[in-house]
Amino acid sequence: MADVTLRPVTDDNRAAVTALRVSPVQEEYVASVADSFADAERYPQAMPRYWAIYAGETPVGFLMISDGVPPGDPSILGPYFLWRLLIDADHQGRGHGRAALAALRDYLGTRPGATELLTSVHPGEIGSPMGFYLRLGFQDTGTDHEGERVLRLPL
Repeated sequence: MADVTLRPVTDDNRAAVTALRVSPVQEEYVASVADSFADAERYPQAMPRYWAIYAGETPVGFLMISDGVPPGDPSILGPYFLWRLLIDADHQGRGHGRAALAALRDYLGTRPGATELLTSVHPGEIGSPMGFYLRLGFQDTGTDHEGERVLRLPL
């Protein structure tokens, strides 16, 4: 497997990153990259930060977090929240998602007060990322946020 890295989204790679897609059965659970960019613009108070996920020199996914959200707004989970993780359908099953989360954990290790990473998922039978996150050490908090189940990963 090629080395997996997180790289900035730039003018040079934006089109290739935006073209990445999950499988049709996953579309109900994972927003597109274009929708993620729109969400980042729409909710600057969520402190969005995003990267392209590369395997070697090939963009294979997209990752977006809320990065250090100040307390006080109950509509935004944080301070560190995994907002989006998308691995292109043609590149799934190769460990890229796991490696991207490992790189994200390394990054969060440099961030002030980063003791946990939260995320939220729509539970479901086929296509939901719930099982993926639980296998990687996320814990179900037993709470919901805006119709999604909240998970936490101790850092």
